[in-house]
Amino acid sequence: MSYQLNGATIEHDEEGYLTDISVWSNDLAEIIAKDENIDMTPEHWEVVNFLREYYDEYQIAPAIRVLVKALKKKYGPEKASNKYLYELFPYGPAKQACKIAGLPKPTGCV
Repeated sequence: MSYQLNGATIEHDEEGYLTDISVWSNDLAEIIAKDENIDMTPEHWEVVNFLREYYDEYQIAPAIRVLVKALKKKYGPEKASNKYLYELFPYGPAKQACKIAGLPKPTGCV
């Protein structure tokens, strides 16, 4: 299973998560998002870039509770509610946003 980007084949697992997170790029994120029926807006990118920074720092993809808490600290309560995140990523903010961010599936997500 793979995504196609500029003639390259990028492998992913059966759920769509990249098997090699080092190949991630903004262009690849757009392809994954399209696959997830999401049109990337600045708000989506804010969450995706936040997740990538979080992963760089802690080497783990945050579960939804941790994500909400960390977003609240950085962006304030209006951008850190489950409701807001589910509007952006209807199939599960932590799971779907991590997939688009090219990160592994968050721990605790089924």
